[in-house]
Amino acid sequence: MILTHHIIFTAYGFWLPNDPRGSWSEYIKAWELIRFGVPKQVNTPHSVAGRPHNHALRFSAKQALRYPPVHFNGVQARAIAHGFRSTIQRSGFTFHACAILPDHVHVVVARHRIHARQILNQMKGEASKALAEENIHPFQNAFLPGGDRHTPWAAKGWTVFLNTPEEVHAAIQYVNNNPLKENLPAQSWSFIQPYTF
Repeated sequence: MILTHHIIFTAYGFWLPNDPRGSWSEYIKAWELIRFGVPKQVNTPHSVAGRPHNHALRFSAKQALRYPPVHFNGVQARAIAHGFRSTIQRSGFTFHACAILPDHVHVVVARHRIHARQILNQMKGEASKALAEENIHPFQNAFLPGGDRHTPWAAKGWTVFLNTPEEVHAAIQYVNNNPLKENLPAQSWSFIQPYTF
């Protein structure tokens, strides 16, 4: 039985669909990226971030993006947390861990009546709204043809389903240690509720 979800999502430009290490993408939507190769699909649930690859090719592809890759600063991370708090208050989610990093986010959230994908979408939407309201959105003045502001997030995310208390505790520890691995201070958000099982 699913107890919690470990949800991971990334900022715009963090992991491109044709990353030389592979991705879960089936196609490339951005014309400016096509010349850097087709998607190389991976089918493993494990991270491929450590795989050897062509760093110059990956860097060149990021430079070709229509907008610069998003890299959140501390003030923006705080605004993202405000958005998460709004999501929790409105929808009743229970967060057991949260790490807001410069180019991606990890959360451990209790199973809810709605699907993990919907939780993810609500989190992205409220975080984007909070960034815009505080006038610190990475694309504060970048609007798409339909009038919507460009999103600071990549299109999808990943969800790991955690079925045992041991898996939940391991994921919480992993999320809490993530900032430290990037030489950032530990994070403590007021909306976190301890996992007690």
